[in-house]
Amino acid sequence: MSISPNIPSPQESYHYESTGTPRWIAVLFGLVIAGLAVLAYAHYSTQSRMSQDLTKQQEQNRILSAQLDQANSRIADLKSQVEITAQRMGLTQSEIAQAKSRAEAIRKEQQAADQKFTSQMKESEEKIGAVATEVGGAKKDIEATKSDLEATKGKLERSMGDMNVMSGLIARNRDDLEDLRRRGDRNYYEFTLQKSKKAQRVGPVQMSLNRTDAKKSKYTITVIADDKTIEKKDKT
Repeated sequence: MSISPNIPSPQESYHYESTGTPRWIAVLFGLVIAGLAVLAYAHYSTQSRMSQDLTKQQEQNRILSAQLDQANSRIADLKSQVEITAQRMGLTQSEIAQAKSRAEAIRKEQQAADQKFTSQMKESEEKIGAVATEVGGAKKDIEATKSDLEATKGKLERSMGDMNVMSGLIARNRDDLEDLRRRGDRNYYEFTLQKSKKAQRVGPVQMSLNRTDAKKSKYTITVIADDKTIEKKDKT
């Protein structure tokens, strides 16, 4: 009986026996684990670098704040000295004007320093915000990549058959079977199953067709191998 390309026959299917798990599966699993380790290290390095940058910026802000307080203290001292000197020594108007001019120059210098400090503080806040955004973005990217790796790992695990053999390559018609045979890395058996309670030997295993659903193109079979009975439900 032939098999339809689209709807598997309830009485015929193909089965192959793996000659062993390919080495590339083990290598790919190793790469997944290594990728997760690299991501963890990158996440740790990024957080460490961001933390150091934030600490350095906060230290610079503290130094600028201390310099601002020191300059304000100098202005107050100069003003106090001018007033005391004028009272005790009876300075002339010219000398007082010079002292005031000097105090005004210092005030302007301090004003410029205040503006510079304000600008640097704003720049620091922007940098801190950018760093926080970068950390958040990096964390999201790492989580997304980790999720992709976990999904890949899950797919690899699901690709292993019930008897620890690859089940991803399935011949659904004669052309598929010939293509798999040309690959040369597995043994393939062509067989016809009739619906029966008695198992039929196919190569090193025994199989029996339990039920079929032609409308949904699904079937259920039982495989007996190495004293293990495995039911494969609703296969397509």
